[in-house]
Amino acid sequence: MPAMQRILTSGLPFMKMHGLGNDFVIVDARAQSIDLTPALAKGIGHRQFGVGFDQLAVIENGESDAHLVFYNADGSTSAACGNATRCIARFLMEETGKPELTLTTERGTLYARDAGDGLTSVNMGPPQLEWHEIPLAEEVDTLELPIEGVPSATGMGNPHCTFFVDDAEAIPLEEFGSRYEYHPLYPERTNVQVAQIIGPDHVRMRVWERGVGITLASGSSSCATAVAAARRGLTGRKVQIELDGGTIWIDWRDDGVWMTGPTAHVFSGTLTPEFLGTLG
Repeated sequence: MPAMQRILTSGLPFMKMHGLGNDFVIVDARAQSIDLTPALAKGIGHRQFGVGFDQLAVIENGESDAHLVFYNADGSTSAACGNATRCIARFLMEETGKPELTLTTERGTLYARDAGDGLTSVNMGPPQLEWHEIPLAEEVDTLELPIEGVPSATGMGNPHCTFFVDDAEAIPLEEFGSRYEYHPLYPERTNVQVAQIIGPDHVRMRVWERGVGITLASGSSSCATAVAAARRGLTGRKVQIELDGGTIWIDWRDDGVWMTGPTAHVFSGTLTPEFLGTLG
């Protein structure tokens, strides 16, 4: 029986997890093949008619401990999702008893480890700082973009646009984020951050996520903001970032950008055949 037909007959198990309020539906496809379409992801992501999520993550078999694939709430795909990677790493460490893991994504190979006290660390790899890597539509200075507010551009497997502001709370994020997500300088759209420097190792940040909207936290956005702040000389390379959903710690080291924070497995469930059948 084809994989999707089995799912439509028996339902689709999933986990709901979050990292600092950045929430995910996670599907384990290691034991069964799942033909996950953009329409299916978008339907599951609807917060009234589905389960609701910022991203959907699929765990697949690979040459590493696992291969991860990410979908945004609008059904589009993303090469990276830091908080989802941390959540899945915690799940897999508890499943296997391993304190360290190797995970692959479209972004590349990522390393995860148990940081103690219930915290999980993931190395998101080196930042992408060249305009064509991020990518941008044309060659510009990625540290100071020719955009009002002079934001910085950083790639973390997905594109980011970081604005440094005097008061992050004062920014009307819904209007601000949606305006810059589709800026013509970003051909693949962008995540948008507004960041307020509290001290040399302390940042307050709010996030508009590409394909999602306002989110309580974002791991890759936190990495991008820390990199941009350090490049501008506003902070050191190791910072504490206060997000709407809580605190994450970023350390830009020679081997990549490490992020550390808590995760939560909220519940497990099964998407019914009746629901899945309505999504096409």
